[in-house]
Amino acid sequence: MKENIAKEKALDFSVRIVNLQKYLRREKKEFTLSDQIMRSGTAIGANIAEAEFAFSERDMLSKLHIALKEAAETLYWLQLLCRTGFITEKEYQSLADECLELKKILVASTNTLSVKVSGKKI
Repeated sequence: MKENIAKEKALDFSVRIVNLQKYLRREKKEFTLSDQIMRSGTAIGANIAEAEFAFSERDMLSKLHIALKEAAETLYWLQLLCRTGFITEKEYQSLADECLELKKILVASTNTLSVKVSGKKI
């Protein structure tokens, strides 16, 4: 069930990232960082979607770990965009909060699945 919640939240987040890229390109004439955040920010949901159809629990765990890494990278790009003045602190905080929520869901999911795959308790 958490993966479905994560998938929906990641899709909503991806929409915001696409809109952020459009804003950065049109209004700020920024192309390099906007491409970076577009890749990592939308990859979160793409990897969650892939995990849904993984061929094994280990494969699912791997995809969810990749989604978690993409979320961490996205937070980095958001911080950089804020510190360089391309987005405001308020814009940063809103997007970062959403990304951190996704990270928490992914951490919980990967921890639960890790226990299941290994057969050991954490």
